[in-house]
Amino acid sequence: MSKAFTKEPAGDDDEDGEGGGLPPLPPGTKNYMTPQGYQRLRAELLHLIDDERPKMVETVSWAAKNGDRSENGDYLYGKKRLREIDRRIRFLTKRLDIAEVADPSAHHGSDQVFFGATVTYANSRGDERTITIKGIDEADALAGEVSWIAPIARALIKSREGDEVRLQTPGGVETLEVIAVVYPAPGDRA
Repeated sequence: MSKAFTKEPAGDDDEDGEGGGLPPLPPGTKNYMTPQGYQRLRAELLHLIDDERPKMVETVSWAAKNGDRSENGDYLYGKKRLREIDRRIRFLTKRLDIAEVADPSAHHGSDQVFFGATVTYANSRGDERTITIKGIDEADALAGEVSWIAPIARALIKSREGDEVRLQTPGGVETLEVIAVVYPAPGDRA
């Protein structure tokens, strides 16, 4: 039977957590995002729609004209890549539609931890660490950014400089001291 008449695998559908490699939002929560994070995701979406997808459609169309599609690598790869692009477009569209943009600079000068704060804390051994609390779609652990739904962020939110908070870890409860809380100044593009 020709592949043209076979059904795609059931796992190809896009769910909230798929298409972006990100975990789904917890039920009943908002998709908080910084203005910069929102703009980055929007720019990616527009790039996929305006540049990547049309080029891939053109490649697939060209490859389809070259005869037997079952052995045509350009066609098979192009169709697969087109599905990936479409899945990412659906994912980004959904996430941007439900995004709630929260500007962290509104808390500039505050010593209390809210969304968008850059927090320096120390554990009981005196090891200091600095993290920035961001949206689930924009957090990058390698850059010291954590999602606002991460356990460390949930433990720190609403605390103030000098407070001690308790964090439940797999190794037990750990006490952390909040050393500094910083927000970007209004107009900053951090």
